[in-house]
Amino acid sequence: MAKVCFIGLGVMGYPMAGHLAAGGHQVTVYNRTAKKAQAWAKQHGGKAAKTPREAARGCAIAFSCVGNDDDLRSVVYGKDGILAGLGKGAIFVDHTTASAEVAREIHAEAKKLGIAAIDAPVSGGQAGAENGVLTVMCGGDKKPFKTAKPVIDCFAKATTLMGKPGAGQLTKMVNQICIAGLVQGLAEGMNFGQKAGLDMDLVLDVIGKGAAQSWQMDNRGKTMVRDEFEFGFAVDWMRKDLGICFEEARKNGARLPVAALVDQLYAQVQARGGRRWDTSSLMHLLAHD
Repeated sequence: MAKVCFIGLGVMGYPMAGHLAAGGHQVTVYNRTAKKAQAWAKQHGGKAAKTPREAARGCAIAFSCVGNDDDLRSVVYGKDGILAGLGKGAIFVDHTTASAEVAREIHAEAKKLGIAAIDAPVSGGQAGAENGVLTVMCGGDKKPFKTAKPVIDCFAKATTLMGKPGAGQLTKMVNQICIAGLVQGLAEGMNFGQKAGLDMDLVLDVIGKGAAQSWQMDNRGKTMVRDEFEFGFAVDWMRKDLGICFEEARKNGARLPVAALVDQLYAQVQARGGRRWDTSSLMHLLAHD
């Protein structure tokens, strides 16, 4: 069992840290809103720290899951940052969906201090975090990954080293690009079926056993046809992630025409007040045109 910390107790981080505690690890948490950290400590029996540095002090592994590149830098660097608290030989595992650039940057800065850094974005959403079945895509060096993997597995069903620093973030970008197209295709199919007067629950049960099957269909199809979107992975977050994809694509020359179109459709969802709706709310644009 390891002494660890978790920085960032949002809808993902809160249950992920809980699984670490349930796995027998000694967990200290930090959150920008201190009351949330205190509530977590009361619920799970860990400790709440006043700064990321305090949380990281003496830890073998420090975990984080925050909003974006700027949020990540704000908890990693500075006199109160994670790197200031970790000792030589420690490992920093970041689960934020961020840019590959910031992942490489943090890896280089941590290495100067004798600290290993792994970029480790996740897929599986809030339900995956709560149930401890996330898919974790990692970038970094083999030795610290091998050390950290059994601990990460407390909240993961699959933890894979994808390559050098930044490779985890690049893999997550592929994931989000694929999801964007899948959800739009599913929305168009569901709307078409409704317009045709079909029993859509039955349609989903049937085509879900064939080549059209996907995680999105299994987990979002029936809520889409019921016009339910007040849950899940927020449109705001998806647009943030797609923005990271577009920035990387400008560097590597990849063309993302479908993702760019879906991003603009998400902008229309936001304009309808759906900033916090699930990404499946693309259906709303078709059902309520």
